[in-house]
Amino acid sequence: MTAASINPAYPSWSHYDTALRDVVGGMTAEHLAIQPTPDRWPLWASIGHLACQRVFWLCVFGEAPGAETTPFTDSGNMCPGDDDLEHVLGSGDLVDALDSTFAIVRWCLDTWTLDDLQEVISHRGDDRRQTRGWVLQRVFAHDVSHVTELNETLGRQGLPQVDLWE
Repeated sequence: MTAASINPAYPSWSHYDTALRDVVGGMTAEHLAIQPTPDRWPLWASIGHLACQRVFWLCVFGEAPGAETTPFTDSGNMCPGDDDLEHVLGSGDLVDALDSTFAIVRWCLDTWTLDDLQEVISHRGDDRRQTRGWVLQRVFAHDVSHVTELNETLGRQGLPQVDLWE
C-alpha cells in the first residue's frame, strides 16, 4: 500500500459536483418544487438530502471533519426529505449546501490513503461496521443516483440537465 491520497481514483467527482451545482444554481423555486411522482420528494428535498447524506456518511460514520461548516450539523436526525419537508431550500441554499459538503468530500479524497480505505469503522450509536472505502463508495453512488433522478425529472420538464459526460 502507498501513503498517496486517493484523489486520482475519483477524477470525475469534482466535475459531477460542479455540473450539479451549476444546474441547481439556475433552478427557480417552481423548478425545485417539482416532484418526480406524487409520492416522491420535491427536487429541493432530494438535492438537500444528497448534500446532507455526504455529511452523515463521511463525518458521522466516516469520522471526517467539517460537519459544523455545513447547514447539516445534525445530519443523523435532520436531513431534507428524510426528516424535514417543512423548511424549503432555495437554489442559493442548495448551492451553499453542495459547496460546503463537497469540501468534506474533497478533504477525504485529498487526505485518505489506500490504507485508510481498508480501516473498519463503526457508526456511533449502533453496531454498523464498514470500511472507509465502502463509506466513500456509498457516498459517490448516492450522489450519482440522485443526479440521475434529477436528470430524469428535469428532462421530462424540458429543463437543463446535469451533464456528467461533458
